[in-house]
Amino acid sequence: MKVLILNGSPRANGCTARALKEVEETLHQEGIETETIVIGNSSVRGCIACRTCTKTNKCIFDDLVNEIAPKFEQADGLIIGTPVYFAGANGTILSFLDRLFFSTHFDKSMKVGASIISSRRAGSTSAYDEINKYFGISNMPIVSSTYWNEVHGSNEKDVEKDFEGLQTMRNLAKNMAFLIKAIHLGKEKYGMPQLQREVFTNFSDGL
Repeated sequence: MKVLILNGSPRANGCTARALKEVEETLHQEGIETETIVIGNSSVRGCIACRTCTKTNKCIFDDLVNEIAPKFEQADGLIIGTPVYFAGANGTILSFLDRLFFSTHFDKSMKVGASIISSRRAGSTSAYDEINKYFGISNMPIVSSTYWNEVHGSNEKDVEKDFEGLQTMRNLAKNMAFLIKAIHLGKEKYGMPQLQREVFTNFSDGL
């Protein structure tokens, strides 16, 4: 069982990384393998809606998105960490996620997702909602914790003092490990839910 961790901060060792480290260490204690990749310091352009991926099953821009897509497909869980910029997530990670989720056509059902937010003071909950929407549209269970999945501080030393934030990270990791294991057992005993995919409403009738 494996979790893919994406760090959307341009600082590979900043506040977001410190929060992700706390999660990663706890996941290891729970027997879950992890791989962490820094996205925020990469040059990632946004989606241009060319829909080439519907024919090729990969993004027309052959960059980090196509490199990470197979790792996402093989993972049991996905964690996305981001700092807060103007009450929203880092623009680079959003461009990356738009293209990753749109260009990958494998079934993401029951992959477990979690967002982790780092802010100095405020704006974290709106960024939290922003990231969680990628999971919500992909039939992915969203992992919660004993508080919103956030830490606070201007640098990693500040995050070290956010004792509740780090506790929230550890509890998040334990919940994620439990969900991944429970889903594995559920698949073995009950199989996957049989979902309906026939209807696609685009309101072309003007309603």
